[in-house]
Amino acid sequence: MTRARAPLVLVVEDNAANMALTTTLLEIEQCPFVTAIDIERGEEWLQKVRPSLVLLDIQLPGGGGELLLRSIRAMPELARIPVFAVTALAMDGDRERLLREGFDEYVSKPLDTRAFRALVRRHLDELTAPSAEPG
Repeated sequence: MTRARAPLVLVVEDNAANMALTTTLLEIEQCPFVTAIDIERGEEWLQKVRPSLVLLDIQLPGGGGELLLRSIRAMPELARIPVFAVTALAMDGDRERLLREGFDEYVSKPLDTRAFRALVRRHLDELTAPSAEPG
């Protein structure tokens, strides 16, 4: 049996308070992370590291989070990485629209800290679960 590499989360968030809360919750879960405050810096991290999960704000400078999602999905080596929309957009249909656009999860702000930690932990546990070697 092999164990997948340790998880690394990319957090793309331009609001300092939201970034602080998100990274604190990841620290509580003992999950390594890197941060970006805009799409350009997010793309730079994607070129440097292959994150296990991307937490992506939707309303970002330099274009919406959907723009970065399209870039991720267009790169074969990154296309299968789970990407969560983390957003204050909470109008009727926003959740469904973002999931249709290719996000794996929709997380509304303000964050429900317990639910957020459980969701992140569940996804990371699935990614790092032991798997059998092909035999």
